[in-house]
Amino acid sequence: MLISAFGNEMLELKLITPPKPTRGQSVFAVCFLGFALVLFLLLPYQTTRVESATWHTQPGFWPIISITGMVIFGVFHLWRLPRRKFEKMDLKEATLWVRGFEFVLWFMAYVLLVPLIGYLPSTLIFVLPMIYRQGYRRPFYFYCGALFVFAVVVFFKVLLEVKIPGAALYEMFPENVRNFLILNF
Repeated sequence: MLISAFGNEMLELKLITPPKPTRGQSVFAVCFLGFALVLFLLLPYQTTRVESATWHTQPGFWPIISITGMVIFGVFHLWRLPRRKFEKMDLKEATLWVRGFEFVLWFMAYVLLVPLIGYLPSTLIFVLPMIYRQGYRRPFYFYCGALFVFAVVVFFKVLLEVKIPGAALYEMFPENVRNFLILNF
């Protein structure tokens, strides 16, 4: 107990204790350390050494500092966690993280499909299932999604005149139709 300099009230000092690990913290610590170690091992292949430069002006100086820091702090984080097995909550948290990669795969498939069938058809093919995937089932949402797709295509291709390469599918049409599709869709 301490007596305050501004009055007679007593102040109680409490030791600050670190919070208990929450779910997923062990998984995060292991994944972070693994990622940092992979980056550390790739450093010699990703940075170069310039003979005329001093050690602190080398192109790889700051990447080495930052990735080394990642490894050191990743080790400390893992070391400070209580020793325990992965619990059911840790695995549940890890599955939540992995579920986010589903949308990365959707986007990668979309990017691969645009050069094959075109901007408008591929956007329609992906927006409508994504509306369903997000839990919207009423026809109104699908009409709004289709309207949104057409608005996006008009905005980017016609108003902003963004040059998106024509699709391989457009080559099957006569030249006038193909040119119209490449310019507008």
